[in-house]
Amino acid sequence: MSSYIAVSSITFGLLAVVATVLSADAASVRAYSEVRERHRSSEARLFDRHGEVIHELRVDARGRRLHWVALVDISPALVDTVLHSEDRRFRRHGGVDWLAAARALWEMATGGAPRGASTITMQLAALVDTGLRPSSGRRGPAQKWAQMRAAWSIEQRWSKAQILEAYLNLASFRGELQGIAAASRGLFDKAPSGLDGGESLLLAALLRAPNATADAVARRACGLAGSSDGDADCGRAARLAADALSGPPRLRQAVTLAPEVARRLLGGGDATSTLDAAIQRRVADSLWRQLAGLRDRGVNDGAALVVDNASGEVLAYAGNGGRRAESHYVDGVQAPRQAGSALKPFLYELAIERRLLTAASPLLDAAVDLPTPSGLYAPQNYDRDFNGWVSARTALAASLNVPAVRVAMLTGVDAYVEHLRRFGFSGLTEDGDYYGHALALGSGEVTLWQLVNAYRTLANGGVRTPLTLTQLAAPTAVPSDSRQRVADPDAAFIVADMLADRAARSPTFGLDNALATPYWSAAKTGTSKDMRDNWCVGFSRRYTVGVWVGNFDGRPMRNVSGVTGAAPVWLEIMNHLNGADGSAAPVPPSGVVRAAVSFDPPFETPREEWFVAGTQAGRMVIADGPVRRPRIVYPGDGLVVAIDPDMPPGRQRLPLAMEPRHAGLRWRLDDVWLAPDTDGWQPSPGEHALELVDGAGLPIDRVVFTVRGAAARALN
Repeated sequence: MSSYIAVSSITFGLLAVVATVLSADAASVRAYSEVRERHRSSEARLFDRHGEVIHELRVDARGRRLHWVALVDISPALVDTVLHSEDRRFRRHGGVDWLAAARALWEMATGGAPRGASTITMQLAALVDTGLRPSSGRRGPAQKWAQMRAAWSIEQRWSKAQILEAYLNLASFRGELQGIAAASRGLFDKAPSGLDGGESLLLAALLRAPNATADAVARRACGLAGSSDGDADCGRAARLAADALSGPPRLRQAVTLAPEVARRLLGGGDATSTLDAAIQRRVADSLWRQLAGLRDRGVNDGAALVVDNASGEVLAYAGNGGRRAESHYVDGVQAPRQAGSALKPFLYELAIERRLLTAASPLLDAAVDLPTPSGLYAPQNYDRDFNGWVSARTALAASLNVPAVRVAMLTGVDAYVEHLRRFGFSGLTEDGDYYGHALALGSGEVTLWQLVNAYRTLANGGVRTPLTLTQLAAPTAVPSDSRQRVADPDAAFIVADMLADRAARSPTFGLDNALATPYWSAAKTGTSKDMRDNWCVGFSRRYTVGVWVGNFDGRPMRNVSGVTGAAPVWLEIMNHLNGADGSAAPVPPSGVVRAAVSFDPPFETPREEWFVAGTQAGRMVIADGPVRRPRIVYPGDGLVVAIDPDMPPGRQRLPLAMEPRHAGLRWRLDDVWLAPDTDGWQPSPGEHALELVDGAGLPIDRVVFTVRGAAARALN
């Protein structure tokens, strides 16, 4: 009798509360739209220019939440299982299940185990309002009544579908996994729409005890299966529990196409970039395949950048093509590296702009010694050979080093440094004396970002604008205040034409190489000292593409040149971009003229050549000077050279050069005759005497030089 009286008292008390609950102010709870709008994923999304998600990046360490999932995109199997487990009368009650509450009170009054009677709506009220969550243990009566009031208010303003959708998006399932999207992907690596019966049982079981042991969750899942129509899924749920709950859940990033751009743009949430997902994938795949093929030559890392010439929008940004764990966060697009010969076009552009040179001007490719504070500087070509007289066009296109140094002597290194800064190479902060004439061969450090935009500036006739990773209001609109003329349009056009000349490039690269496209394009390679950096940068009418390969830790590569390292990637990307339409040659500016030119003596064949108006000449004549006695110009007397321990011995040959050349003379080194056609010698340590000897065996000139370092190979 006493139990009956107690339960009756509780029941009357409960009924007394009903009036209070029913009178709750519906406006005191947030609207569904507000809750959904305020939901923030812990993973920010990077979109490409077409709205495709190309990268996800975690930006909130407090939990793992993904983006809101609509109820129609959640598996019906999961919805039914959750309703069966958590709230069987969900579609019939108004926020509070009074029958379930009365049963819970009765069992508690009769000595049964305490059991909850919270509906899904009541659970949602606590998820939406942090004040309704117990600080520790179970809720007290006052907090429970407040939760019931809030649930009733939600039911007045929200539809049942909205309540269920919000609950599944806000509930915690396991560890830090919050919401059905994170739980589905973190435990099963699939979208919520694809959940099957066994997976649904496991997730429903986790709602009651997210951090329970795998065995406990499996038992609850089987209990749910036994009391529903899904008992066939019990065994599968148990196996899933053993697999998915054996360790901490791992939420694998679903899309990881542009990690470097994501780290730049996703600090505060979702962002839309200028990238094109299709181009980004093609660039990343091409770079990865090339690096895989070069790994046996000591090449591990690479980067590539693709930009639109007109807008400056970045279409592809691959900053870490090697994908090595130890260099995961290195961004090769922004890392400063020596550019090698990739800087030469800006030197020639300066000389042509200042009327110091034309594309047809003769330049002597022969040994030269330049005094520097640290000793003589003797530039050499990549093939350790000299070509005699060549035109400026051939010197640039064929990437000859000694003529480039001679051009720097014409312009002055200080002027060249200032010119490079105008093109955007802000890392060149020292004066000309610091860099010396070696800057003509690319000894200064630049980034791929800077180099690509500088070549794009040449493509745009000397007008520089910044590159952008975020879309402009109009795709081709560039703010007028960001446009800066940094080079003469006539000189820029001529240099671009020189870089596009397959025939002029052939003395070094041959006619068939990775720079030769079936349409108009201008390109240049570069290799830094000791083969530590390898570049290829160039442009068509619409696109500029830059590629770097090497090692982030600075280790040298083995037998990799611009044509074999970066250029194949450049060519594949450029062909993909230009497709069947190709690329037409640029329209000549009004300040250039095309005129016939010949060479005397005929060191190059006559041709049509582009000139800045007023600088054209019909003949390029090398005037005869006084008859000179042949002399040794390299190595110089007193020269000290060092064997590089990092370079293959076969690549270290000391060039032997005389001026003027004379077919009747021979070399004698340390009293050993060298072959008549010898133009290079494998160095060995020690002091050596080199003689230039005439046909009668009489020495004409003699120098003494020293080689330091460990022996690489026996003397020739």
